[in-house]
Amino acid sequence: MTTTIKLSRRTLLRGAGAAGLTLGAGPITGFPNVIAAEPVTLRYLGTAVNQSGDIARKVKEDLGITIEYIPVVTDEVTKRVVTQPNSFDLVDTEYFSLKKLIPSGNIQGMDARRIKQTDNITPVFTRGEVAGKKIGDQGTAPKKVFYLEGQNSKNFAGSATEWITLIPTTYNADTLGIRPDLIKRPVTSWRELLNPEFKGKASILNIPSIGIMDAAMVIEATGDYTYPDKGNMTKAEIDRTIKVLIEAKRAGQFRAFWQDFNESVNLMASGETVIQSMWSPAVTKVRAQGVACTYQPLKEGYRAWASGFGLPKTLTGRKLDAAYDFINWFLSGWAGAYLNRQGYYSAVLETAKAQMEPYEWAYWMEGKPAEKDIKGPDGSVLEKAGATRDGGSFETRMGGVACWNAVMDENTYMVRKWNEFIAA
Repeated sequence: MTTTIKLSRRTLLRGAGAAGLTLGAGPITGFPNVIAAEPVTLRYLGTAVNQSGDIARKVKEDLGITIEYIPVVTDEVTKRVVTQPNSFDLVDTEYFSLKKLIPSGNIQGMDARRIKQTDNITPVFTRGEVAGKKIGDQGTAPKKVFYLEGQNSKNFAGSATEWITLIPTTYNADTLGIRPDLIKRPVTSWRELLNPEFKGKASILNIPSIGIMDAAMVIEATGDYTYPDKGNMTKAEIDRTIKVLIEAKRAGQFRAFWQDFNESVNLMASGETVIQSMWSPAVTKVRAQGVACTYQPLKEGYRAWASGFGLPKTLTGRKLDAAYDFINWFLSGWAGAYLNRQGYYSAVLETAKAQMEPYEWAYWMEGKPAEKDIKGPDGSVLEKAGATRDGGSFETRMGGVACWNAVMDENTYMVRKWNEFIAA
């Protein structure tokens, strides 16, 4: 990256700050007028979780770009990229999927020089660091797959290049959800998921590649076995892990195996489960129902995940320009603040901060008690004044990552063994 580019980006940030960008401010400016003059529709492929009517309305207002969402499940995203690269203009997919997508040759490297905030993307992605300290990189840590050797390369680069695979959209560090009012004692370790004390009241996520990593966190926490890489097990390690799960299932440990976000919410809100694999927004939804639910920090750390925007190799001309404009808009603050208010983390922290009230930033990102009621993007109250965020600050939570969602080399074997566990 040249000095000129870096200086211009810093100048852009200072200018944004000087303009006093705040929650509810007018349209973000400084984007090419050609898009508004010549409307473009971008077909946005991804899971429904990452697709937002509010974001589509805001970018239409600011840039004149129409977003046409194509909502599919995670596996279908991968299938579309590999078999139908002409069927979308922009893909929002998880970093762990890249080991399947890049070898297809259907994703083009993104030109870092065309991304205004490249230098300000959090080093969680570029270097695997938080506040200058290395974090866990077992599994598919984004830093392992962030750069390509060339624009059309099928090989990941071992160090920074001008060609980026995915520009981050959302990411988070996952842990177990608990019902503190029903457990009534401290929970500090992943091993509690298989504690017989919670027989018939525990649940694990029935998405094989993620569920087996939660199980591995539990097994390591018991001291029974230490995995060289929980995100890339050998067949023997897969067998060992599934054996533990089958024994627990036959002993009646599990109430359910959930696949759907709302299913996980209902299990916890009803009290059918008191401890389970969970996602942060699901915990928030349980709380919104007036039910005590904690996204419990655990001493062994978190299992993290991350998604990002990618471009199909077939994208050219005005649509390619529009895709870069949309991505630059996405990183410019409004979308980042919107995502932060849902409990996710955004790629460029500085621009998101400029679009949030100081008390919001203090609660969501610094782990401080809320000075006022905390509201979601829709205006609903998520937390009352005085509450603190589970897991504390961004630095504490993302700094505590132990491993990342992954696709194993032995994925086909792992899925078969996982299905044996579910059917046992």
